[in-house]
Amino acid sequence: MLDKATDIRKGEELDIAVLKDYLKANLQGFSGELDISQFPSGFSNLTYLLKSGEKEYVLRRPPFGANIKGGHDMHREYRVLSALEGFYAKAPRTVLYTDDESVMGAEFYMMERVKGVILRGRPPKGLPLTPDTMRAISEACVDNLADLHLMDLEKVGLADFGKPEGYTERQVTGWIKRYFNAQTDKLPAMAEVADWLGKNIPRQDYVSFIHNDYKYDNLVLNPEKLDEIIAVLDWEMSTVGNPLMDLGTSLAYWAQGDDSDALKPFSLTWLPGNLNRAQFVERYAERTGFDLRDKVFYYVFGAFKIGVIIQQIYARYKKGLTKDPRFANLVYAVMACGANAAKAIEKDKI
Repeated sequence: MLDKATDIRKGEELDIAVLKDYLKANLQGFSGELDISQFPSGFSNLTYLLKSGEKEYVLRRPPFGANIKGGHDMHREYRVLSALEGFYAKAPRTVLYTDDESVMGAEFYMMERVKGVILRGRPPKGLPLTPDTMRAISEACVDNLADLHLMDLEKVGLADFGKPEGYTERQVTGWIKRYFNAQTDKLPAMAEVADWLGKNIPRQDYVSFIHNDYKYDNLVLNPEKLDEIIAVLDWEMSTVGNPLMDLGTSLAYWAQGDDSDALKPFSLTWLPGNLNRAQFVERYAERTGFDLRDKVFYYVFGAFKIGVIIQQIYARYKKGLTKDPRFANLVYAVMACGANAAKAIEKDKI
């Protein structure tokens, strides 16, 4: 049931000899032994499992061929995790960061491995995900996001970790620009949604530390008590800004049973028992006290943003910068994101 690493995908191998030499010189307690495997899921940054004697580490690096600095900033993720240590128990402990690209052609960082269950596109074998279990997990997921958004920024030392003033408008204009820069196909729904977003930016009322990629497959669950979140992963897009933009992204990943099949590989939120999106918003609002009058806008933004992220990955595949066969049909996921956003605008509901 535990999340496991497997063989490294072709073209994403690391030079073990060079890495071993670097770790001998820079990682205290490194034994000199090194076995490397790769966590197979995920479409963005690459994640490897490093075993050295009795110790296990996770190494994160940008994907090969990527040049989207903001979405693959390893130092940003390292800084966040280091700052959260001692204040947020669900942040994995970091052990090393370097921008020395001679080691593997890119910056990377390492953290201690947190063993647990991660709910990805398919249920782990042998794990009964009953409706009661999924209800409890989904409630814990919402509560943890709310707690993150209520964190005291000054106490943690992350108050200066972003530019909250004007955050919402910058995000909207920035993601629209990214979409058209990465566009490979004419998708009318995505273009129409982009136009609507630019014309309907709401007033920004709140400022919080936000994760920006909060979903089931970035949560590590206690295998003995699945509704207990023991770690939150993938902090490279975190910042200080409007928490409702973060909420919108999570809602867009939160596929329901009546959503397109192209959206369901994002997570297992469509399984019976999970809160639906409306219940997610209601519970979040009760936990935070935030006004969710503009929830449709934030959901539409989240759906558009995810579509852009997928489009950027698909564009790299079309250009031959990555050979990963999982990327060949991603354009259909972009279309589904655009369709969901357009439907929400039309019906004025999430």
